[in-house]
Amino acid sequence: MQIKRIIPNSLTCANLLCGSAAVFMATQEQYLWAFALILAGGLFDFFDGASARWLKVPSPLGVQLDSLADDITFGLAPAMILFCYLKPIIGWWALIALLIAAFSALRLAKFNIDERQTTSFIGLATPPNAIFWASLVCWLNSITPPTWAPWVLLAGSLLSCFLLFSEIPFFSFKSTEFGKKRMIIFVFGSCFILGSCSTMAITNDQISIAALAGALCVLWYIVFNLLTLIGVKK
Repeated sequence: MQIKRIIPNSLTCANLLCGSAAVFMATQEQYLWAFALILAGGLFDFFDGASARWLKVPSPLGVQLDSLADDITFGLAPAMILFCYLKPIIGWWALIALLIAAFSALRLAKFNIDERQTTSFIGLATPPNAIFWASLVCWLNSITPPTWAPWVLLAGSLLSCFLLFSEIPFFSFKSTEFGKKRMIIFVFGSCFILGSCSTMAITNDQISIAALAGALCVLWYIVFNLLTLIGVKK
């Protein structure tokens, strides 16, 4: 019985360790490794909650530990990736990127006490936000971006902070309310992005294009969600 209780929290701690390692890799400008560690942390984050439900050992400690681990992996890590990428280019203006960590913490705290978020999200969830920034920086680091790109990234980081703590509903793939038709459209759009990036990978660096595909898929998720909301209101 005691072993069953340890398993979910051990997976959560593995998530936290992945996030901590991702932060370190960001300081070493190893953005690809940082991105990979965020993805690994995401897998541990999925299985810690799932294992707690399967083993029927949910606990208040696990809920709090999960949020702390998520803020490191999906809040601080992407913030540090963006900060470390921008700092040599625009100096201390890059500190604005660290707001992502603060607003991710607010987002997670809000999620813990908001009973409306059982089948969907209110505000952008932290994992897709983290994947977007980590994958985007990986791609940008492999090319020579235009001089105005860093300022667009800073503006984008402020926009993502707004989305994290906003009252905008975002659909969850676990929800049955999303609908089969909408899911088909979303999957089709995602497949189109992946197919287009696969074509680009033939003549370009495959890893950087894969990172670009990750950022575009998250962007498609956000745009499709907003378009769906507009359609519902009409």
